[in-house]
Amino acid sequence: MTSYDLSGRTALVTGAAQGLGAGMASALAQAGAAVAVADINDDLGRETVDNLRSTGAKAEYFHLDVRDDAGWETATSAAVAALGGLDIVVNNAGVEVTDLLVDLDAEAASSLLTVNILGTALGIKHAFRAMRPGGAAGAGGSVVNIASVAATIAFPGIAIYSASKAGIDRLTRVAAAESGKLGYGVRVNSIYPGLTPTAMGNKLAVETAALGLFESPEAAAGAVAELTPLGRLGQIDDMADAVVFLSSDAAKFITGAGLPVDGGMGM
Repeated sequence: MTSYDLSGRTALVTGAAQGLGAGMASALAQAGAAVAVADINDDLGRETVDNLRSTGAKAEYFHLDVRDDAGWETATSAAVAALGGLDIVVNNAGVEVTDLLVDLDAEAASSLLTVNILGTALGIKHAFRAMRPGGAAGAGGSVVNIASVAATIAFPGIAIYSASKAGIDRLTRVAAAESGKLGYGVRVNSIYPGLTPTAMGNKLAVETAALGLFESPEAAAGAVAELTPLGRLGQIDDMADAVVFLSSDAAKFITGAGLPVDGGMGM
């Protein structure tokens, strides 16, 4: 039977100071991986590392703005040096802007696209450089990109966010093809989380209600639950478990895939 055990492996998770990223870092650590927590929120990031260490996990914090190419090179090199390798990269960092297209804020949209799409692309770039033969780690591995159910449905108020997450789907598939063709030994997959009541998820509910799309934030969350066959919002551990699966040998013949973790909302 194939194992979900990640003992002896090292994972870097972006946007891991809180929310989904912190949950993913914790799940990877529970599965046995040493974890590099990467974020721009240094205080929360270090707190997350302290929490991981308190459970006996090996963890380090690295400041990383995912838009910064040089910052990525520094963070991946430092993670390899501090933790002894790099086998898993989770491109989780992202931002969400709620706006009707008729009122689109071009500056905010440009910033979102840079974080969500360029940030993910740079994460793939530096994962490949570290993991491929001859790289600083050089043993292959797994990249998991965090898209969204918003990439697969038409939910009002989040057009640019939805477009960015659909872009992550395409990045994932092209990256998987390149890795395979060039013999990098790196699998590249993504997950599509459903709405989860993190700070970002709660913000979306508040802002779509403020735009008049729903009567209240509670009504917005209720509408999502009604659209979900399993009848509830997602939980952090739902998403984190999927990341562990795609990072493990249980997914050793899976690449270029997008895994919905949305309770059936996007089907």
